[in-house]
Amino acid sequence: MSPLRWGAWLLLLAGPAASIASPADESGGARGGGRGAGERGAGDEPQRQHHDSSYGTFASEFYDLRYLSEEGYPFPTAPPVDPFAKIRVDDCGKTKGCFRYGKPGCNAETCDYFLSYRRIGADVEFELSADTDGWVAVGFSSDKKMGGDDVMACVHDDNGRVRIQHFYNVGQWAKEIQRNPARDEEGIFENNRVTCRFKRPVYVPRDETIVDLHLSWYYLFAWGPAIQGSITRHDIDSPPVSERVVSIYKYEDIFMPSAAYQTFSSPFCLLLIVALTFYLLMGTP
Repeated sequence: MSPLRWGAWLLLLAGPAASIASPADESGGARGGGRGAGERGAGDEPQRQHHDSSYGTFASEFYDLRYLSEEGYPFPTAPPVDPFAKIRVDDCGKTKGCFRYGKPGCNAETCDYFLSYRRIGADVEFELSADTDGWVAVGFSSDKKMGGDDVMACVHDDNGRVRIQHFYNVGQWAKEIQRNPARDEEGIFENNRVTCRFKRPVYVPRDETIVDLHLSWYYLFAWGPAIQGSITRHDIDSPPVSERVVSIYKYEDIFMPSAAYQTFSSPFCLLLIVALTFYLLMGTP
């Protein structure tokens, strides 16, 4: 083949290869003063390093979350929730004060009503439990009657939650107060019982609806049903009340028998039983 034909073939083969160059390559070549395709500009390496570094930081932070499934795939996971710690009655009268209302020998899980209190620093921790699916409460009163009392209540709502609410007794009506001194609140509804635990400060700024717990008060104990998370009238007509004022600086374990166990505990009933026994033993004349 003649040299002329060899030159033509070479031009045809080189033409397509030259035509596939991208506009970016062409513009880059123009800006880089005719830089070759195999050469790298001075600013390319730092940009690539910055990109690699950013990706590595992101990947490191992402996988440090340690939320991995068994197969090793990352997925969002909610933090674990601590279960409600069981109320200890062995500490009653020793490291905390307790009130039990119900069957003799009952505890926080079997009493009709249970309350404990203990000082923790500048706070008082209360634990309440009652045999109800509605609410359980304690009132702090200057007398043994309902009216003008600071009340803390644990209310079971329709969503299954137990919320701690603050009330003030206006006569025979409990009015909810938005200012709530409770903190570190927790509660549970289980086995048809409402149980809760919360703290409130010993000293509070002067407020008509919140009493200072460093003073002694009568404790009013109440529980009852709730409708859509709102408390209704208490279960019994005459809820139990502490026999005397309660001081948070003195721990006692006080039991109060419920009505079902008070029948044979009154002096009159005991005297009647003795008289009947004597009559049956002696017989009729």
